[in-house]
This record gives sequence, C-alpha cells and structure tokens, in this order.
Amino acid sequence: MEEVVLRLEELLFPSIADVVLSVAVNDEAVHIEARSTMAGAICPGCGIWSRRIHSSYLRFPADVPSGGRRVALCLRVRRFLCPVISCGRRTFAEQLPGLTRRYGRRTERLRSTLAAVGLALAGRAGARLARVFGVSVSRSTVLRLVKALPDPEVPAPRVVGVDEYATRKGRHYRTVLVDVESQRPVDLLPDREASSLAAWLAKRPGVEVVCRDRAPIFAEGATAGAPQAVQVADRWHLWHNLSEAAERCVADHRTCLQVLAPEPAQPAPEPEKFEDPSGSPWPRGHRFADRTRVNHATVHELLAAGLSRRAIGRQLRMTSRTGKLFADAATPEGLFQGQWQGRPSKLDAFKPYLDVNRPGFDRDSRL
Repeated sequence: MEEVVLRLEELLFPSIADVVLSVAVNDEAVHIEARSTMAGAICPGCGIWSRRIHSSYLRFPADVPSGGRRVALCLRVRRFLCPVISCGRRTFAEQLPGLTRRYGRRTERLRSTLAAVGLALAGRAGARLARVFGVSVSRSTVLRLVKALPDPEVPAPRVVGVDEYATRKGRHYRTVLVDVESQRPVDLLPDREASSLAAWLAKRPGVEVVCRDRAPIFAEGATAGAPQAVQVADRWHLWHNLSEAAERCVADHRTCLQVLAPEPAQPAPEPEKFEDPSGSPWPRGHRFADRTRVNHATVHELLAAGLSRRAIGRQLRMTSRTGKLFADAATPEGLFQGQWQGRPSKLDAFKPYLDVNRPGFDRDSRL
C-alpha cells in the first residue's frame, strides 16, 4: 500500500515527490507538507557547500491543481550560514531545483503552464482559461510571465535583409536585420553605421546573401563584414527605385500635361503672358516655390563646399530623404511635385477669369 501511495505521489506531484512529508485531501484542496532532505546547500555568493543551519521558515508557493482540487503546498525552507568569512552573503536560503526560485510565489511547473497559456491566448483570454482549471491569476501576471521567458535561440541566417528605421520622429536612425527566408527580424543595431553592420556580419560567417538598399553605408558594412556574401537589392527597393524614377520623369514633363484653360465666350483682349522662364508649374512669388528654391540653392552650395549629405541634413534640420531629394535634383523645378498637382479644385470654374485679370492682380488691384 505504501508503494502505491508513493507511486501516486510521483505521478501527481513529480516536482516534489522527493520532499513530500504528508498529503491530506478534502473536497476543496490537496494539502501537502514538504521539506528538503538534502544535508546542506551551496552558497550562491561563493559557491561553497554549507551544512550550518541558521534557521528555517515556511513558504506557500502555488502549484498546478490536481484532480480538480486546489493544491496547498506548505514548504519548509532552511537558511544556512556561509562558511566563508570574506563572502558577501552571511546567510542564504536553500532552493529546490525544479520546484522554487528566489522570491517565487509559484512552482516552476505552474509558471511554465501559465507562460504556455499566455503564449497561446495572450493576457485576458489566458487569465480566463486559468480560472477554469482552478488558478486565479490576472492578465497582467500572465503577460509578465510571458515577457520573462528567455529569447529563443535564433539560428544564423543565410540570407540577411538590412534596412534602416527611424526613432524619435526621424531624429535618430537605427538598423534592422531580417532573416529573408523565414521573414522574421533577427537583430536591431543601435545606430546606422557601417562599422556596426560589419561587426555584426563578421560574427556570422554563414551569411551568403545580403539584401540591402542603395545606401553606401550598408554597402561598406556588408563588404567589410561579409566579403564572401553576394549583395543584392530586394524586391521592395527595386519597385521603390523604379517608382521614384518614373515620378521624376513625369515631374520633368509636368508642364506638357497641363490642361489649357477654355477660351472666354466673349472676345477679350489677349492678356499678357507672365511665363516663368524655368517652365515651372509654380510661379515666382509663391511661398512654397520660393522656399523650395532657397533650400535647393543652399543644399547645392553646401555640397559644393565639401559638406556631406548627413552634415547638411543636420545643419538644415532635414531628414535624410528630404536632403537626398534636394541633392539629387539638378533644378528646383524637379521638386515641384506632389499629390495635390492636377487634382480638381473649387477654383477650376473661375480660372479663366483669373487668368484674364492676372495682370491687375499682380499690381495689387482689388476686384
């Protein structure tokens, strides 16, 4: 009979089978008294074995319910004296591997069970399911147990995607690395420097292909860190570069696509034409056009002075994309583009009248 009881204890309570003193079962709960049978413990500070008992106290960690009943575990824990005088720990409490941990209020198998529920159902639904099998827990606790899980070991990727991302509203840029084959992020670098990317790739010699954009920083880092890898452009950047080239081509010929204003019903004297010699769809004196021309001239003056694009962006408080647009545009007219161009407006019905009376408007005359 005793062998049968011991066998049941091993099946029902595998984590505490060796330390159980007594088990009492009633209609609501299973009461278990347990204590460690080891003669001593290892000091976590110096790693020296100690047999000198200082005191003992009771712990009541929550455990997984058994047979639909709540398990009330009463565990007596001993506190030992460290024999090493120079050790920073004078006393320490013993821990039962696989059962408890420092400051833990749940057994290890209950922690792993709740963490598995949280991974499958998240916080709120996981807490509701835990209450069904007899564990009262909040959704915040379930999420905290999930966040405490160690990060899974990520195998060395063979095809790495490299790109940048902005933080703090575009003031700081960092680097994200993605496993292209599994389509999962691998790591985040704290900056956007070639040296950081080269150091990361140097630790992973198994990288065979590097997918990147046309930024010279990533090209230098990939060449220095993984000279054996083939550098390619991914599908998104190919389509993105193609769309940018098509947009620039359309913007250069935007004046050819403008719709001519209909002729007035009654004959009227032909108004004087005030055409911009540059052919820009935005006339001189327009606030947006003037600001764009000034910024374009400033950027090219700084480029001619020998400043880098990054330094120009910091000086003029521009993002890297805006600075690249100004630097790549040969004339400011190539920058006069946007979604508002060519869209219908409430002024379309009055544009013939405005075109006829434009000279008077330019002389600040009133309607």
